[in-house]
Amino acid sequence: MSPWIWALVLVAAVWAAHWGAEHLAKPLKLRKQWGFSVAAGGALVGLAAASPEIGINVASAVTGVADIGLGTMFGSNVIAIPFMVITAYVATRHLKKENEDKGHEQHVKEHLLKVNPTAVTVQALPYLVIIAIVAIFTVPKQWRGLQPVDGWITLGIYLVYLAQALLRGKEEGEQVEWQRKEIYLAVAGLAALALGAIFTVRATENIVSALGMSKIVGGLFITAPMAALPEVFATWSVAKSGQITSGVTSVIGDHAVTLTVAFLPLALVTVPVQNFPLFITILSFVGLVGMLYAAFIHWGGPGKEHGFRRWQVFAFGGLLLVYVGVVLIGVLNIFSGGSTGN
Repeated sequence: MSPWIWALVLVAAVWAAHWGAEHLAKPLKLRKQWGFSVAAGGALVGLAAASPEIGINVASAVTGVADIGLGTMFGSNVIAIPFMVITAYVATRHLKKENEDKGHEQHVKEHLLKVNPTAVTVQALPYLVIIAIVAIFTVPKQWRGLQPVDGWITLGIYLVYLAQALLRGKEEGEQVEWQRKEIYLAVAGLAALALGAIFTVRATENIVSALGMSKIVGGLFITAPMAALPEVFATWSVAKSGQITSGVTSVIGDHAVTLTVAFLPLALVTVPVQNFPLFITILSFVGLVGMLYAAFIHWGGPGKEHGFRRWQVFAFGGLLLVYVGVVLIGVLNIFSGGSTGN
């Protein structure tokens, strides 16, 4: 099939994912109904939003192109967090009055994206622990690569992560009324998001093949950004609804899934690390992005406020440019005829 046809499939799939994401704010009523914290709400959204990474890893493991899944898994953890913070910042500059919380206008004047401080302890710090564990499993020479036992251990780690996110700060639930239409749209939205993500990944794989790019580079710079698009839409939708902390922290919930649940399909087929300099560079940026996310929220706001200042949002954008430059020029040497990651 022509790459132009796959490009049309890609556009249609992204549109379907966008439509599905528009209805992700509604299921967050469950957070209030069950008494979960706003940061835990991010974990709930992240679990649904991680479907692109899970889908590509299953497909790449089954079809024998694990390098695409490996590139997508780690590449998405670098690019998605800055993307979501930038998206949430832009989305919340002009909220509707009914979606504003107390002090929002002042936060806009201060160029602050206010985030509940529990996002650090409930989401960011456990996420950094997950990154450290993945590094321990994959970096030492005697354990290098993804093994089946690694996958089962990381799956168990995710269940612990999800449990602590849901239970910490839990309060008595509120009475929430559901309309039948909301339930139908929520189910349809999640289904559309999942299907759209799968076809986004499938179309991107075929485009990569048609262009003759290496699988790892395709996973890092085409499949990973495409897989992140549904979450961009979800973050926009949730943040515009006034649920800012849930919108911003869902990316951490998503990528906790990516490095644990989505880790399992690749680990089960045993994936060796063939380009260690590239792997360690990507993993280093994964850790750096996670640390900056936690530090910016904790120290970003004025006084007792927490969140992202405008300069920190720009800093994330700059970090993405540095990441692309280091990988393409410093590691892959694409302009000097060096390795392209095969």
